[in-house]
Amino acid sequence: MKHLHRCLILLFATLTLLPGCASTPATEPTAEQLYAQGESAFQKSRYEEAVNRWKQVKETFPDPELMAKAEIGIANAYFLNLDFIEAGAAYEDFRKLHPTHDLAQFALYRQALSSYNLITGIDTDQTPIKNALALFENFTKQYPKSEYVSKVQEKITECRGKLAQYEIYVGRFYYRTDAYQAAIGRLEGALANFPDYVGHDETLFYLGKAALEVKQNDKAQSALTRLIREYPNSKYLGDARELLAAKL
Repeated sequence: MKHLHRCLILLFATLTLLPGCASTPATEPTAEQLYAQGESAFQKSRYEEAVNRWKQVKETFPDPELMAKAEIGIANAYFLNLDFIEAGAAYEDFRKLHPTHDLAQFALYRQALSSYNLITGIDTDQTPIKNALALFENFTKQYPKSEYVSKVQEKITECRGKLAQYEIYVGRFYYRTDAYQAAIGRLEGALANFPDYVGHDETLFYLGKAALEVKQNDKAQSALTRLIREYPNSKYLGDARELLAAKL
C-alpha cells in the first residue's frame, strides 16, 4: 500500500512537469490592443469602458502619438457621456501636454463647450458662463481662421447675453426690495458692460423707474427716452410713455 502511494505521488509530480500541463501565465495586452478595445467600446457608446481602456493605455507609456490619441479619446468619452466637469479637465490636460498638436484647437473648443454645458438658470452661480466666455474669447484669439470660429462667435454672443440678463435680474431684485441706488448701479453696469445685448429695453425701463424713486429725474428721463427711441416694439413702451407723461 505504501509502495502504491509512493508511485502515485511520483506520477503526479511527473505529470506537472510535462509540457502543456503546467499553467501558462496570461499575456498582458499591448498598448495598441488596449486602444483598440477602447475604440470598440467608444463606438458602441460604452464610454466608461472606453475611458478605462484608454487609461490603461496611458499606464503602458506608449509612443507619444498613441498616448495623445488615448488622452483625446478619454476627453471625448467624458463629453459624450455628459460628464462635462471631467471632460473640461481632460481637454485642458490635453492642451497643456500637446499645445502644438493638430487637435489642440478642437480640445479648446470642446473645453469651452464643456463649461457652456454646465450653465444652469439665471438665478444660479454664473461661474460656468464666465469660464465659457473666457475660453471662447481665447479661442478666437488663438485660432481666428478656425472652422469653429463662427460657432464660437455665436456662443460668445449668447454668453454675454446671459451675463447681461443676470445683471438685469439682480437689478430688478434690488428694485423690488427698495434698494434703488443699488439697482441703478447694477442696471447701469449692464448697459456699460454689455452694450451689444438686444434686450436692454428692460434695463432702461427699470433704470428709469429706480431713478424716479430716488428723484434722479434727469437720469430717469434719459433712460425712458432712450427706450422709446431705440425699442419701438418693446413691451415696456406704453408704461415708459406713461411714466414720462405723469412724473417728468
